[in-house]
Amino acid sequence: MNKKYNVYGIGNALVDMEFEVTDAFLEKHEVKKGVMTLVDEQTQYQLIQDINRAETVENPGGSAANTIYAVSQFGGKAFYSCKVANDPFGDLYLEDMKEAGIDTNFDRQEQEDGITGKCLVMITGDAERTLNTYLGITSTLSTSDIDERAIRDSEYVYIEGYLVSSDTGFEAMKETKKTAADHQVKTALTLSDPSIVKAFKERFEEVIGASVNLLFCNEEEAKIYTGKDNLGEAREALKREAERFVITQGPNGAIIYDGDTFIDIEPYDVHPIDTNGAGDIFAGAFLYGITNGFGYAGAGKLASLAGSRIVSQFGPRLKWHEVQQLLKEVTSER
Repeated sequence: MNKKYNVYGIGNALVDMEFEVTDAFLEKHEVKKGVMTLVDEQTQYQLIQDINRAETVENPGGSAANTIYAVSQFGGKAFYSCKVANDPFGDLYLEDMKEAGIDTNFDRQEQEDGITGKCLVMITGDAERTLNTYLGITSTLSTSDIDERAIRDSEYVYIEGYLVSSDTGFEAMKETKKTAADHQVKTALTLSDPSIVKAFKERFEEVIGASVNLLFCNEEEAKIYTGKDNLGEAREALKREAERFVITQGPNGAIIYDGDTFIDIEPYDVHPIDTNGAGDIFAGAFLYGITNGFGYAGAGKLASLAGSRIVSQFGPRLKWHEVQQLLKEVTSER
């Protein structure tokens, strides 16, 4: 069956501002390391002021957006539903999507007044990323931002787990999954962050329900969601939650359950600089792979290589020529 889109994504549209900081800075400002924390605009602004860098680099981001962007970079066709304001950051965001060849719900609706969401990304010397997020207008993303026609024309929908933190976002998650099921479209979902899983476990259970077609998580998220103390028990428990799933393990690679057997994906040996976006590009490469004939093992290899490249640099996205180069590396070995 030929579909217009490989992947339809829905998530928080955020403009990233990334800085290198020390552990002492995080401790001084009582910022919880290694997770995403929702903050108000003033708190975020004060942290940026205290970091005291001469220039601030702003780049369009957001977890599911990074994944959808990667799908497009690899050569897939993607659609993204999000919410940005009628402000300069919102214009920047939508222009970036357009340049990447990604269709959005704003092709058929207008930007509203408000403030586009922003994410302060703080990278410590151990390459760990800590996120302080001001959602802005994306906190009001709702079922009205869903594009049923685009879902119908997609092979997969990809739902960002961070959406559980707002009431309207939670409803959008459920409606996206239902709409996909109504049109026999497969659903993929990511648990997004350990702190989010811990705070909104019941909401995740409601969205996931009896099953999703494909679940993405890391090792810690898998254990928190299943309530298990070790990875072996967690991965067995996940069989009851998802038809197929991927558990990323950072420097230890990943585990894929393809609905029948477990597949171990070997890591690539790299020196990590910045882990921001590693899970996002992993999911994007994997979704591209399974919708373009790679199979689960091949898609896992492509995703592992992409993840290793992203942690070797600052920022959550690779350049277009870098993505095409690593695609060539993997396809030449098939």
